[in-house]
Amino acid sequence: MKVAIMQPYFLPYIGYFQLINAVDAFVFYDDVNYIKNGWINRNRILVNKHANYITIPLEKASSFKLINEINIIKNKEFLKALKTIELAYKKAPYFEPIFQLISQIWKDTNNTISDLAVNTCKVICQYLKLETKFYSSSLDFSETKGMERAERLQAICKKLGASEYINTIGGTELYTKEEFKNKGINLNFIKSKDIKYPQYGNEFIPWLSILDVLMFNSPKEINIMLNQFELV
Repeated sequence: MKVAIMQPYFLPYIGYFQLINAVDAFVFYDDVNYIKNGWINRNRILVNKHANYITIPLEKASSFKLINEINIIKNKEFLKALKTIELAYKKAPYFEPIFQLISQIWKDTNNTISDLAVNTCKVICQYLKLETKFYSSSLDFSETKGMERAERLQAICKKLGASEYINTIGGTELYTKEEFKNKGINLNFIKSKDIKYPQYGNEFIPWLSILDVLMFNSPKEINIMLNQFELV
C-alpha cells in the first residue's frame, strides 16, 4: 500500500496529480493551517501568452485558521475567475469538455476553499480515470490531530496499512528516510521530469495549473505525462 498526504490546492500543477497517480491512497490534509500567498486558493494559467494568476476570494483568510475553516466569498471576483478561464482557453482543443466540468464545480461547490479544491481534484481524477482512493485528514484521521508533523503522517500511514509513503520533492528538507524506516515505512520523494506540450504554438510555459494541461491534451496523453517522474 502506497500513501501520499497533501494539503488541498486549487487546480494544482501536474506534479500533484503525478503524486495522486503514484499511490493507492491519497489523503487531503485539510485540517492544518492555511498558508497565505501559497497555492491553496490560487494558481497560474496561460493568458495572452503569459502566466497569469487566478485567485479564489476568501473570507478572513488567516494562517491561524485551518484550511477547512475558510469560506469562499462568492462575489464578482469568484465569477470573474471562471470567466478568465473561459476567455483564456476558449480556442484550446479540449475547451468544451473541460470548461463544462469546471463550470459545474463552480455551481455546485460548498462554502469552503477546501471543498472547492478537493471536489475539483476528484472530478479531474475521475475524468482521467485514476483509481486512487481518497481520504481527508479531518474526517478519517481526526484522532491524529495535534501530533508532531512527521509523527502524524506516520500514524495516518499506519492506520491505512501503508508500506510506503511518497512525498513531494520539497519534503526532503522536512523528513528523513531513516525516521520513517524506524516506523516500518519506506519514504520516497517524487520528482517530476520535464513535461512539454503545444500551447497555441507559442513558447512553452511550464508548470502551470493542471487546467492548462487538460485544455491542450487528451486524457490518454495526460496519463502518459502522469508517469513522467522518478522516485528518489
